[in-house]
Formats: sequence, structure tokens, C-alpha cells
Amino acid sequence: MLINAELLLQYQRCQRRPFLDTHADRSQRDVPNELLLKLQQDKTIHRQGILAHFTCHKPDYPQGNWEKGHAATLELMQRGVEYIHQGVLLINYQELANATSENIVSSHYERYTLLSRPDLLVKQPGQSCFGDWMYVPANIELGKRPKQEYQVVAAFHALVLAMVQKVAPPTAWLILRTKKIDHPVDLAKWAPQTQQVLEDFIQVLESPDAPEVFISRQKCNLCHWYSQCYAIAQSQKHLSLLPGVTPIRYNQLQSLSITTLESLANTSPITLENLVGFDGEVAPKLIVQAQSALQRRPFILPNLPSIENITITAPVELYFDIEAQPDLDLNYLLGVLVVDRQANTEQFYSFLAERPEEEELIWQQFLDLVWQYPEAPIYHFCVYEFDTVKRLAKLYRTPYSSVQPVLNRFVDVYEQLTQSVALPIESYALKAIARWLGFEWRDKEVNGAKCIYWYDQWLETGDRTLLESIQSYNEDDCRATRQVKDWFVNFVRDEYGWRLA
Repeated sequence: MLINAELLLQYQRCQRRPFLDTHADRSQRDVPNELLLKLQQDKTIHRQGILAHFTCHKPDYPQGNWEKGHAATLELMQRGVEYIHQGVLLINYQELANATSENIVSSHYERYTLLSRPDLLVKQPGQSCFGDWMYVPANIELGKRPKQEYQVVAAFHALVLAMVQKVAPPTAWLILRTKKIDHPVDLAKWAPQTQQVLEDFIQVLESPDAPEVFISRQKCNLCHWYSQCYAIAQSQKHLSLLPGVTPIRYNQLQSLSITTLESLANTSPITLENLVGFDGEVAPKLIVQAQSALQRRPFILPNLPSIENITITAPVELYFDIEAQPDLDLNYLLGVLVVDRQANTEQFYSFLAERPEEEELIWQQFLDLVWQYPEAPIYHFCVYEFDTVKRLAKLYRTPYSSVQPVLNRFVDVYEQLTQSVALPIESYALKAIARWLGFEWRDKEVNGAKCIYWYDQWLETGDRTLLESIQSYNEDDCRATRQVKDWFVNFVRDEYGWRLA
């Protein structure tokens, strides 16, 4: 069986995914979503941009024939070419285990072949089985910082390369999406950790059963096994579906045999508050969250912030939402819903930059609008809108007197709600809360990631229907924020038995 760098990368993110990749029916995988396709496209473009700076040789072999690919790579290494792109290096894992560990008796290791295909093999001075030179591996990654998973993969390439050229490379390199071209990998640190990751990974592969499901939304949403794992988690009422249950907290709960909603809901906060990942604030909040999920109704949280700080209903209210393209460092759509409760009117304003250079124009249009209502609170969901307004003001040198009074009117609905109530939902994302309240987006499948993809497509194709779809989604986000805010105000008012002004 082949173990490659991709399996090792995914194992560090989720032990279950590579098990399914190697054992499960591939036809049951999800279709790649737009964000995943965009990330793959971005990585290809990034890699091509980096490789354009090198004159590379690439081994010639039939696709998928790794043995011939390995032989072709060895031929290039023996010739001493400067750069090899996607060379193929093969070794049996038993060889590595015998060379780096003592008392290895695991004969099952022979079943596993390590396949290394670094983006670059770079010739360096030194001594190897090829002559007065050696090679070091370099990997091109889309990230902006040398994350642990990247360094483990780089060390994996170095370990395999060491066995092939009969000498350990002095380092390995990561080429990231930053101004600094490369990042050295400390192999003295990461090689032993990588060997341990390999050992643990093989133990998982040897198991007859897949590792336990754990739903981690940010990581899982891009996985092609998400639907399958999510269905299992739902059927089990798995605690990972409960907001606030992180892997560290889950392990702590398991150590106390707290594995169900019922057991967590009936736990005393004192039992949890001294555990790793918990404290006097997290413990009672998580218990109330379990009670909310179990009883399928909202609860006021303990230690509710001062009631005077709860948001109010105003005569005129503004609801604000931004669509951005992170790769372009661009905020291309500033949407504002103006609700005049006295006049009983609503008006949505969509300030759209059809080209990146129009960002400053829509920024000024946004300021002009919000200054028409100098007393109106500006409701938004999460801190992004607040931070972005500060950044745009700095970028375009907007006077302090024009920006600070606007920022003083910002009200983060997400912050107030999550500090005050527990809801019987799996996530405190805007969509999850608004849908629980009965709100629905006109396009049920659209999301922020799809809008990023659509805006890129608009820039390439000029198809205006893409912009119209983004604008509709942005308007629905503003209206969803309004519905969440109105529900929140009414719920707190009813719970306290008095009217918020």
C-alpha cells in the first residue's frame, strides 16, 4: 500500500479522512464545492508562478507507474541536474523503520511503500551516492505561514530522500505565499515527529474500524467525506455538534465519561471548570448549551451581561454586510438595509465595486449613506464589518471625524447574542441562527465561499448574472441579521418581563 504526502497531510487534520480515502467506497464522496475548486486553482497558479523562476527537469514516465517514475528520477539525480520538478521517490517503510528505530519487529511495515513527490528537488554541494552533490526537497504551499502540517510533509520528503541518496539532506524548504520566498524546516526537530506521525498513521490504517467522527466545521466543510461523517454524527447526537465542544474539551469530557448531551446537561460546572480547556466561564455556558440542545429551546446564559448593554430597537436602523475577495485584499460589496420603523419603510443599498479599483468609490458611497442617518445604530454580524471599516478608513485616509462617530454606532449582533443566550443549534453562524428562526435565503445553496468564486468568474467572464446573485445574497444576509436582532431583543425582553426601550 502506498503512503504519500497528501495522506499524511490530511491525517494531521483529521485521522478519519485518510482512513476513508484508503478503505471506503470512493463513489460515496461529496462533489467538490466551489471553494475547494478555487483553492485548488489558486494553488496551481501559485505553484506555476514559483516554478517559472526555475529551469526544471521533470521525470518522464507513464502516468501512475511509480516504479518507472522513480527510475526516471534517479537518472536525473545521477546526471546532477539542478532542479527536478515532481520527482518520484519510493522506499519501503520497513527500510526507514529499520534505519531510524531500534528493535523494529513489525513485519506488517513491509506492506507499506512511501511515495514522495516533492515539488522540487534542489541540487546542493555535498556527498551522496550520486557523487559530489546531494539534493534537498522544497515544497510549494498556498498558506502564508509554515504550519506544522506543512513542516511534517517537508520532513517526510526529506526522510525518503535520505534513504534514496544515502545521505540526509541538511534541511528542507517551504515556499509559501509570502514576500519571503522560502522557509527552512528544522529536520532535527521535525524528522522524529514525522516518524511518529507515520507510525501512528499506520496504526490507524491497520485498524478494522474508522476513527471516531468529530465534526470540526472549518476543517470538515472542505472534505469530500463531510456528508457521510455528518450523517453519522447526527445519528449519534455526537457532542462535536454542540457549539463550544473543541477536540481538547471533548477529550476532557470523555475522560469523565461525559459522552452524551444528557450527561453533559446534568453535569455540575464545578466538575468541569478546572479541566484543560475549561474555566469558570466556559463550563457553565457549555452545560447550558447542552440543556438547550436537549430541550430544543433557547436559554438565557448564566452571568448575562448588564441588561443596559443589550441592544435596543431604534426609530431608524441600519443593517450592514460586506462581501470580500481575500486573495485580492478587496471588499467589493458594501450592503446596507435601511429600516425606518416610524415610516414603516425598508430600502436596501448595494454599493458594488465592479472592478477592484472601485473600492474607494463604494467606500465613500457607504459613508455618505450612513451619515444621512447620524443617530441610527448600525447592526452587523461578527467583527469583520467593524474591522473592515477601520481598515478602509486607514487605507483611504478618511478623516477621524468622519469615521469614529460611525464606528461608535456599530452593534455586533453576534457578540451580544452569544454572550447572552444559548440556542438549540449546531453553529452560531448567521445562516444557522436565521434558519432556526425560519428565515431562508432566496438561493438556498449560496454562501460566502460561492460568492468569492462568483466574483472571480465575473472578473473573467463579465457575466452580470453573477453580480446579481451576489447582491441578492448580500441583501439576504442583511435581512437575516435584522431577523436575528429582532428576535434577540424580543426574547430577552420577554424573559425579563419588561420592555427594552
